[in-house]
Amino acid sequence: MWRRTLLPRGSVLLALFILSITGGCNLFSSAKAPREVASYDARTFFETVSVFGASFTADETAILYTSNLTGVLNVYRQPLSGGPVEQLTHSESDACVVVSCFPADERFLYTSDQGGDELNHLHVMERNGRPRDLTPGRELKASFAGWTRDGKSFFVNSNERDRRYFDLYRYRSDTYSREMVYRNEEGYSVSAVSGDGRWVALGKQRNNEDSDIYLYEIGGASELVHVTPHQGFVSHSVLDFTPDGGELIYLTNGHGEFDQAWAFDVRTDTHRRVLEADWDVSFVTFSHDGKYRISGINADARSVIRVEETGTGREIRFPRVGAGDIGGVTVSRSESKIAFSLNGDTSPSNLFWLDLDSGRYRRLTDTLNPAIDPGSLVEGRVIRYSSFDQLPIPALEYRPHAASEEHRVPALVWVHGGPGGQSRHGYNPTLQYLVNHGFAVLAVNNRGSSGYGKTFNHMDDRRHGEVDLQDCVYARKYLETLPWVDGDRIGIIGGSYGGYMVAAALAFEPDAFEVGIDIFGVTNWVRTLDSIPAWWSSFRDALYAEMGDPATDRERLERISPLFHAANIKKPLLVIQGRNDPRVLKAESDELVDAVRSGGVHVEYVLFDDEGHGFRKKENQITAAEAYVAFLDRFLKGGDQGKP
Repeated sequence: MWRRTLLPRGSVLLALFILSITGGCNLFSSAKAPREVASYDARTFFETVSVFGASFTADETAILYTSNLTGVLNVYRQPLSGGPVEQLTHSESDACVVVSCFPADERFLYTSDQGGDELNHLHVMERNGRPRDLTPGRELKASFAGWTRDGKSFFVNSNERDRRYFDLYRYRSDTYSREMVYRNEEGYSVSAVSGDGRWVALGKQRNNEDSDIYLYEIGGASELVHVTPHQGFVSHSVLDFTPDGGELIYLTNGHGEFDQAWAFDVRTDTHRRVLEADWDVSFVTFSHDGKYRISGINADARSVIRVEETGTGREIRFPRVGAGDIGGVTVSRSESKIAFSLNGDTSPSNLFWLDLDSGRYRRLTDTLNPAIDPGSLVEGRVIRYSSFDQLPIPALEYRPHAASEEHRVPALVWVHGGPGGQSRHGYNPTLQYLVNHGFAVLAVNNRGSSGYGKTFNHMDDRRHGEVDLQDCVYARKYLETLPWVDGDRIGIIGGSYGGYMVAAALAFEPDAFEVGIDIFGVTNWVRTLDSIPAWWSSFRDALYAEMGDPATDRERLERISPLFHAANIKKPLLVIQGRNDPRVLKAESDELVDAVRSGGVHVEYVLFDDEGHGFRKKENQITAAEAYVAFLDRFLKGGDQGKP
């Protein structure tokens, strides 16, 4: 929930031109002959290991990363030379996620919350292997904000003083003594700190289309430097400081539909364009001394990463290590090594490292469960289909290997979270499990999704449950045109905002889908917006601008909230929820389940006591996936109407 990116989202004019070429057309359907493949249970798919967050150790002989190898996220150490991996944190309940290695010794920083409540604390693992909470206390949330260039200090954001706002603290690396260096009284977001410890970059959200950037000088004048004065609605977001602290790199949509990267020179108060593309620029960052610049482009739901020498522009070529997208690029402090990951629809993320001097590289992980034949997995295919108003809608289409005109398969419309998220290429064990069990999946990027231009991104503002819902209904109509899909057996599935779309589809378009799977979806927008966590206060106006203010827009919010129209639901429904979810409260799912059951409609409810917004524990992920397929086998494949 709440994945709306409040920034420019690409040139919709070019995107719509591209979309119009292929909208709704099936000219490019896979020509591969249908074939039977091995069928695997949910546990087999989820025994594939997740890895992310590489950080080089101080001596650059190993990489630390986060993995769910034991079923719960913990921190691991992998030598660059190969050899056995070493587990460094040993939580059996709460996710531990590595943040950064210390620059001069074997200590490292990591975060952990409690049961998915998102109240993260920052911890250090000491040299003796004992953890220490650097941000103790109750009901607070903290995050790492960067190192000084000399490594003698690091910065931490914490809302311990005022739950609404995050102050900035500077910690000494040796003693962990700290001082507040920025007191946040105005609801700014603390976004970056320069390596010399002089400048703090602050973001200020005005609404979901307009934001600004300011600079605060630590120990300097109290007045803020306004980096992005502008007219009208323009979105801006902080990326990074250059290593010398002389420039702030930021994103803006003030020069077109796409996000572009620009630089503000703190010495001359001048701006320059750094990077633009025919899609959104996702990020720009630098190696420790600035020898390399790393950038990313969000190109039609996949990542395009480039590493180049800052002085010459020479691009560093990654070795050909397999199909998928390069991501997670980290350059070592000495600037002699790169860690990166490779991820694709049929290949879960694996970590590699590359020696920039010799060109040698090594694969450090092998995450796909060896019991799975990679040939049984399915690549997503980018398509466009026409919605109710002829607007082309991007989507990723996943076709089971056995699907054919002679063997038509049931299908699911898959709706991402948000508002404003994006369905993207990449390995998804739940999706692959569904396809492996004979369900086609169409992962839609309905209007309001990010990645396709700022105009497309804002087409659903205050029209949620209306135009975006119709995009999902017309996704079904597209699926009905495919000769290998059984047009009488189509359901809808989604999580968070996607879960809202599921409930909205069943309540407001009760004949559009045969079944729905609502995964921690919003059902009552009035309560959801009233219960925004305190630490989101700086984004409250932006959320209200997009969804509506419950104080003034209650009638419309109730009109688009499925809970108030649950009597319309007549198709079988599966609801999945985490008890500790701070974004979509458990009450949202409880009340929807009760209301639909009171109407005599079949509802199944799976509640996880130890999860929040999104399920991190492997056993819970397996249980949820098994529930999806069991429900779909009965009510979509089997045609059970769920009536008493």
